[in-house]
Amino acid sequence: MPDPSQHFTGNLNAVRYREDILLPHVVPFLQAHPDMTLQHDNATSHTAHSVCDFLHDRNLFNVKETPQTAMEEEVGAFTKLIEAMGFTGPLKYNKWKIKIAALRMYTCCVERINYDEFFEKCSLPDTLNSWFLVAQLHVWICLVRIRQEGREGKYMCRYIVHSMWEDVEQRSKIMGIDAIHRKESMRAMTETFYAAIFGYDEGILSDDGVLAAALWRNMFNRQCEDPRQLELMVEYVRKQMQFIDALDGEDLLLTGEVNWRPLLEDNAQSILKVPTPTYNDAGL
Repeated sequence: MPDPSQHFTGNLNAVRYREDILLPHVVPFLQAHPDMTLQHDNATSHTAHSVCDFLHDRNLFNVKETPQTAMEEEVGAFTKLIEAMGFTGPLKYNKWKIKIAALRMYTCCVERINYDEFFEKCSLPDTLNSWFLVAQLHVWICLVRIRQEGREGKYMCRYIVHSMWEDVEQRSKIMGIDAIHRKESMRAMTETFYAAIFGYDEGILSDDGVLAAALWRNMFNRQCEDPRQLELMVEYVRKQMQFIDALDGEDLLLTGEVNWRPLLEDNAQSILKVPTPTYNDAGL
């Protein structure tokens, strides 16, 4: 009798869980056995919003969760009421710590990226708008990851975006852009940002062609004529998403620390290998 188990190498993020496990294996089985219940271990990749939506769309959202996670996600009537009024209810971590972590995470999107390299390799002009297009891509990657951390993650996302707009406005003032043009520029950037978020979300959940189209529209502003540049950016986004998805959610919420993979590297697949601990002769 053949072995029914499935084996995968590397990190299992939400996209791989949906595309490589749920779609080809789990969904057909549940459709053939409607009396069965899917039970997962509440890993981040299993409880991501994209996975939940995927199961909802197929009327298969009868996932059994462990009591611990159910208790952590339970929200009282008072919290629901004040959040319906636009306020944030009690969170698992201190709100000020999350705000500081959000600012630090945004700072990682700005100070730990070699923007000159992106301008050169992607043939982008050295302008504020080009800087913003590269920055918003990295902000989006952070938002995708941190949204998976429940209510605390959503709260942190709000302040990551808030930090970004404050920074953009401050840079505009330093560049000497007058108030009228600054207001028009901010409005255009806001529209660009939310259009890019929608396109990138669709692209990361689809194949490389859809992601490449989203990058062509948003980052390259429909002006990329070299397919190698699109290929480079698709690979870059995929490896960054896999890398950040493997980071511990609690550490991200409390520290906001993100280190980025370089734009160019010899073996991008090496990030999928989980580092093996090194022990001495005493086993320590």
